[in-house]
Amino acid sequence: MDQRIGAQMYTVTSFCQTEKDFEESLSKLSKIGYQVVQLSGISWDIPATRIKELCDQYGMTVACTHMPMNFYEEKMDWVIDYHKTIGAKVAGLGWLGAEYRSDIDNVKQGIEKMNGFDRQLREAGLRFGYHNHAFEFKKLDGKYILDYMIELGTFDFILDTYWVAYSGINPATLIESLGERASMIHFKDLQVLENNTVTFTEIGQGNLDWDAIIKASQKAKFALVEEDKCPADPFDSLKISYEYLTKKGFC
Repeated sequence: MDQRIGAQMYTVTSFCQTEKDFEESLSKLSKIGYQVVQLSGISWDIPATRIKELCDQYGMTVACTHMPMNFYEEKMDWVIDYHKTIGAKVAGLGWLGAEYRSDIDNVKQGIEKMNGFDRQLREAGLRFGYHNHAFEFKKLDGKYILDYMIELGTFDFILDTYWVAYSGINPATLIESLGERASMIHFKDLQVLENNTVTFTEIGQGNLDWDAIIKASQKAKFALVEEDKCPADPFDSLKISYEYLTKKGFC
């Protein structure tokens, strides 16, 4: 069976800004056991052909990306060519600007814009994926912004377990309700500290119910391990998370 656990490279973004660093990061991830990555927070100046060569060299499949909004707006042909070159089927957006989330009208404008990206990508045999944070759980006229995205959007979701839980929603329940539209999931743990604040932590070290999340994630193509801020070496954090998930039988 092909591996479904991946490393979200935003976790090691400081080590992905040159071709040399990117290669060293792939080498370290490969030694941990990862065979899948998401490209996010890397230097887009590294040619796609070189990215593909390095991923092949270290036995890595690219599950998806996170690219800036202006890439989709200004150079969609380049985006399509990039994804076809690296072999990724889902082109992701990691953040929706504030101009598209202050009221219902501009939320709908943002959704239509993303639907347009999805149409263009589908015509090329790809898909568009939207990644959530916490603001999607702001209510407008009694419904979450995410509800409008689900109802009016045609695109997939790169769902983030940390931000879902941070917003007071059960990640497993939301994953199940989205079904195959949650094609990619960011596996990210949330830890409640003694002062009642929350922080990022390795998978299995926090307060999320990973048995339920893993069970709910069976339809997802990939689960990408991410930790936005790591207390020490981010590669060590990714190793802890990988070992926890493999012990749970999620591979």
